[in-house]
Amino acid sequence: MVMNGENPANGDRSDSAAGDGSPPVGLRERKKRLTYQAVSDAAITMFLERGFDKVSVAEVAAAADISKPTLFRYFPAKEDLVLHRFADHEDEAARVVTDRAPDETPLDALRRHFLDGLDRRDPVTGLCDAPHVLAFLRLLYGTPSLVARLHAYQGRSEAALARALGGRVPDRLAAGQIIAVQRILALENWRRIDAGESADRVYAGAVQAAEEAFVQLRTGLEPPSPPRA
Repeated sequence: MVMNGENPANGDRSDSAAGDGSPPVGLRERKKRLTYQAVSDAAITMFLERGFDKVSVAEVAAAADISKPTLFRYFPAKEDLVLHRFADHEDEAARVVTDRAPDETPLDALRRHFLDGLDRRDPVTGLCDAPHVLAFLRLLYGTPSLVARLHAYQGRSEAALARALGGRVPDRLAAGQIIAVQRILALENWRRIDAGESADRVYAGAVQAAEEAFVQLRTGLEPPSPPRA
């Protein structure tokens, strides 16, 4: 999860070629990204200081020295000023599946990636006690409209993963379960840290919970009990 206001959808490339076959970034695109970052920085700062509902879009636009119509060209909704920081993770699960080693199953790759995230204290796993991350997550989870908007981002993540798995009905069912598991694990980690535990203290339990969750994904839910006579 990006927490520094950088546009996660675009990254931080220079005008030179990125070395991955992509074309150089032009001056116009660089200016667009700088504007995106400035608007995001202004919005997040104001939301953290005063609360999401107490800051108007007009105030954010004024702080970023742009008009409201220009702001809405970058961010279709006020909530996106916050939730764009999840945008770099929308297709993360799909990328993990697509880029996995030939001898690795999709579920093994996703398990490995989540455990690596716990080890790195990646904020997207909920296992991060950096003060600015905690402040951001308290803003997010403490604002009902942001929580509601977050479901749209998670829905797109689910759809991307389903396509990476093959796009069939079983793939869509699997994607829904995987994204839900990751969301629940991350939320539980964050709740413990928000209650005062350190990330280091929560780590062992977070790993155990993740291992158990992926075992459950692999084995499936218990079959229904047979009807009573």
